[in-house]
Amino acid sequence: MANLHSFFIFSLIFLPYSMSSSPDYTFPQQYFINCGSHSSVSVSGTTHTIFSSDTKSDSRHSRSVNDPALSGIYGTARVFSKSSLYELSTEENGVYMVRLHFFPFSNLFDAKFDVLASDFSILSNYSVPKNVTYPVIKEFLLPVNGPNLKIYFRPSHESSFAFVNAIEAYVTPQDFIPESASYVTPQGNSNNAKKDLSLSALAVIQRINVGGPKITPENDTMRRNWVPDDDYLSIKRSAKNHPSANSARPIYEGGATEYDAPPFVYKTAKEMNRDDVTQSNNSFNITWLLRVKRYAAFFVRLHFCDIVSKRRNSTVFNAYIYGLFGQPIVQSPPELRTPFYVDFVVDSDGSGFMNISVVPLRDSVDKNAFLNGVEIMELINKRESVPEGNGKAKNRLLIIIGSTVGCVVLAFVSVVVILFCLKSRKPKRAESVDGLMVNVYAGSSTIGSSSNPEMSLGLKIPFAEILYATHNFDPKFMIGEGGFGKVYKGTLHNGVKVAVKRSEPGNGQGIMEFQTEITLLSKIRHQHLVSLIGYCDERNEMILVYEFMEKGTLREHLYSSKEDVSKSCSRSELSWDQRLQICIGAAKGLHYLHTGLSEPIIHRDIKSSKSTNILLDEFYVAKVADFGLSKSGPIDQTHMVTDVKGSFGYLDPEYVNTMQLTQKSDVYSFGVVLLEVLSARPAVDNLLPRNQMNLAEWGLSWIKKKQLEKIIDPLLAGKINPTSLRKFGETAEKCVQEDGSDRPSMADVLWDLNYALSLQHPGKPQEFHEDSNNTDVSWQMALPGIHRLPSIDVSTSCVSASESEVFSQLKIDEAR
Repeated sequence: MANLHSFFIFSLIFLPYSMSSSPDYTFPQQYFINCGSHSSVSVSGTTHTIFSSDTKSDSRHSRSVNDPALSGIYGTARVFSKSSLYELSTEENGVYMVRLHFFPFSNLFDAKFDVLASDFSILSNYSVPKNVTYPVIKEFLLPVNGPNLKIYFRPSHESSFAFVNAIEAYVTPQDFIPESASYVTPQGNSNNAKKDLSLSALAVIQRINVGGPKITPENDTMRRNWVPDDDYLSIKRSAKNHPSANSARPIYEGGATEYDAPPFVYKTAKEMNRDDVTQSNNSFNITWLLRVKRYAAFFVRLHFCDIVSKRRNSTVFNAYIYGLFGQPIVQSPPELRTPFYVDFVVDSDGSGFMNISVVPLRDSVDKNAFLNGVEIMELINKRESVPEGNGKAKNRLLIIIGSTVGCVVLAFVSVVVILFCLKSRKPKRAESVDGLMVNVYAGSSTIGSSSNPEMSLGLKIPFAEILYATHNFDPKFMIGEGGFGKVYKGTLHNGVKVAVKRSEPGNGQGIMEFQTEITLLSKIRHQHLVSLIGYCDERNEMILVYEFMEKGTLREHLYSSKEDVSKSCSRSELSWDQRLQICIGAAKGLHYLHTGLSEPIIHRDIKSSKSTNILLDEFYVAKVADFGLSKSGPIDQTHMVTDVKGSFGYLDPEYVNTMQLTQKSDVYSFGVVLLEVLSARPAVDNLLPRNQMNLAEWGLSWIKKKQLEKIIDPLLAGKINPTSLRKFGETAEKCVQEDGSDRPSMADVLWDLNYALSLQHPGKPQEFHEDSNNTDVSWQMALPGIHRLPSIDVSTSCVSASESEVFSQLKIDEAR
């Protein structure tokens, strides 16, 4: 952290707080567009929102793409092979919030395009990063003065194309963004300089809920995302979350409004960790380091709400930017817990970081300082008018928005026309578009015997990049070891954190497993499957690079195991709810492998112990990994005859006896994992008595005796609803049946686990009341959050509507 030097202070002793002057503002219901879809999607939350379809009247050059792995607004996309324009009628001038949603699938990773809006160039030569596992949302604040807002998509070159999954565009409250703000340079501010904002657009870089949890669009008054601040703290021990913040309700009177930031931002805060202060340390402060573009201009908004002080004006402190410019922060609104904010325009230096600090004043009654929220937005001044000639496209798409839509008429498009549109682009190998493709750097020549025609995927990462990421495979960065080899934590040059698996001779898995992992993972994507970032096969190396999973393996959160003495003990801090959610996530991943692909995949090595087969991200979301032993086959193939491979204790006994591998083999292994989650002990423990060594046999014996409590993790004792425990035990029992025909499908397992979760909280309203034992109702229709989308459909929908229902037109030239 930079030292805090002398600083310039405004001539005003008390800071005039900022506030929104639009108390009568209500969140608009337009425009929310579900691009490429024939149907609308309703999104509940603080603001109930309906994303309406952009239905077309002529679809000769337009195509909707559906992917069963995705749902809601991310299940379809509108694809443009030529310059195209959304033209939205605007009833009032002002600053408009515009969000563009991108979640590529199929060949959409190859898109590269520009976006212009309100005459600003907001995206230039843009392509979605190929290592994304979550939707990318680009958000902008645009001044609009005229009868319409034009959002213009333009492929970057002739052979490229553009796409978008969803669009949000709505007017913000009056004075939501000021006309000017205090101007700060990396060297400090002088002469009370102001920076004009009235002619600039803003691109949202970061919103941070300081001292609080992540806030999703469903919980925000204007559908914004806010992330926690812990990862940005320069010195973590210098600050702590205010302990009573969750019970403090902000008072929206005379200061900021709930649209400036939701209550969740103002009712949480970081304050000084005064237990860690040394009295001699006069520069004690809290500093956040935020990554920004070098030598650019940013709009910075700091949110404050005094939930810390016991009385008004007892906590007075300075807010610093770059450790040079300082401004006193004093509670000017009439009441404590009244939100306000302070705005700046800040020029970044060449470090790539901006630091923001709060420091208590020496004469303050309470030697404390706090911060509730931070917003950073980059100023966009590059303007480019939308060419008027592009509105002459032959086909016009009518976009219908509102709670009611006219009758829908299906307009079928001939396959010949669709094929013609597809051929308008240069042909590509199927492998380059079927999955999560990441060409981190230009590929280098392959050395060694791992070359395979099906692996020419553009995923190659140079060995030099691997060495850089892992600090030459420094043992300090080793995070695990499995059947393939050692696993290292690494960071690529572009800042992406990765897990690097390096094969070692004699570890049991080799070139076949290496090739299988790459070819399979390149064709699948799912939020509960670990994504492959790339691979390296230079210098006879076999290296796989995955997305890094912050919380490691599931086993690490269940029990510790010292292999030298073969002894295990419970160490889990996971609640029963967390364990159920983890099981549900892993079940979703397996269910997708079994049913969501043209050729189903049998994992063949599901386990939670030792290796990295069920991993947890930073939010404890489970993802299935390690596909080296997986097998795929035609959808009508009931089993595969293959050598027995897997892990002892998890192997399906029917598979061992017959060598016939089926999807029910994965179900058996998953049943063992369920028992591990419940008991917090490994699948096999050789130190235990013979009748307890095998977890599946031991657990099954107690389940049959109706005494499941005998195997529960002691840390869960008394914390599980008996009906939830019973349902969970029944599910595990069905999974580990010796005869595969007696086991449920993963769809049924998923149903029962969700039902067990609902039984844990019987007071909450549930959307289903029957389990897989007594109903054959389609489970997809009832389970919340689980949707089955249709396969690619070339049919299109037309909406018959009056002129009053049609608010705008999407002008398309050669849109696919």
